[in-house]
Amino acid sequence: MSHGAGLVRTTCSSGGGGAPGPQSSEGLLDPAYPRTQGATLKVAQMVTLLIAFICVRSSPWTDYSAYSYFEVVTICDLIMILAFYLVHLFRFYRVLTCISWPLSEFLHYVIGTLLLLIASIVAASKSYNQSGLIAGAIFGFLATFLCLASLWLSYKISCGMQSAGLRSS
Repeated sequence: MSHGAGLVRTTCSSGGGGAPGPQSSEGLLDPAYPRTQGATLKVAQMVTLLIAFICVRSSPWTDYSAYSYFEVVTICDLIMILAFYLVHLFRFYRVLTCISWPLSEFLHYVIGTLLLLIASIVAASKSYNQSGLIAGAIFGFLATFLCLASLWLSYKISCGMQSAGLRSS
């Protein structure tokens, strides 16, 4: 029972003085994650979603329901992408093992990309030649493309984990 806890304590204290050294991979923050392909895609998605939201929010609307839907989808998608970014950055996936993080991220990208595509199409069709609304729709389409890239990356990771699990069994 306590043998597993003793192993964790032993590896953490091997850095000297009870605190892990800078080369330790046991810390809370993952310093290598922001340089990964997935993290770069997430940051690009968050920036484009924020720009799309600001463009639509600062423009005069003629169709309340279309643009309020666009705003809700962009902000909800932005919040979820930020949550997944923080999960990977702070290694919460190690603590919350009851959640299949690759599967939940894959499902988020499937649903979020579909909703974002619909919102961008609706926003583009209701823009009435107003530059801010057109820019918001264009950034919405760009964010949709970036989400599709993350969806493909997430799919490769999810399928890679499954096939690796099948091979090792």
